[in-house]
Amino acid sequence: MTKIAIILGSTRPGRNGKAVADWALQEASGRTDAEFELIDLIDYPLPHLDEPVPPSLNQYQHNHTKQWASKIASFDGFVFVTPEYNHSTSGVLKNAIDYLFAEWNNKACGFVSYGSVGGARAVEHLRLIAGELQLADVRNQVTLSLFTDFENFSVFKPGAHQAAALQATLDQVVTWSNALAPIRKK
Repeated sequence: MTKIAIILGSTRPGRNGKAVADWALQEASGRTDAEFELIDLIDYPLPHLDEPVPPSLNQYQHNHTKQWASKIASFDGFVFVTPEYNHSTSGVLKNAIDYLFAEWNNKACGFVSYGSVGGARAVEHLRLIAGELQLADVRNQVTLSLFTDFENFSVFKPGAHQAAALQATLDQVVTWSNALAPIRKK
């Protein structure tokens, strides 16, 4: 069975991302074409990149890196749930991505973002990063506005159309993850 991680890319106290990620997991749990698991970066307290050797050499020295690498390697694809901070993604998500290289390669990824303009600028940055890591980013994405999908900018109440956007994104992530499987097995 195809395994997709929903990675919650915010650890900020009072974060909106937890509700968004829980919603994405709940919506995904009704699907039969893949298994979905929520990965909360708060459970992987990675210090600012502290590996002495570049990740592309796959010579991890720290236990926290080895545990993170093992977890990410176990998935066929990813859905990144990202806030938009200062026109980009969160530092904690960028740091977690930067820790690894081969574990991301030849897998698919999609995006669920939130912010004042739906987090679209954060996703644009993540798409550039995905290309470098040989992650195939899918076209569809979910952009959640703090003005229309959150009450008082903090209580998550997604518009009905957002569930369809999420399912379209998941369709592409699962399809592309399956299509890339032969490449990962080489």
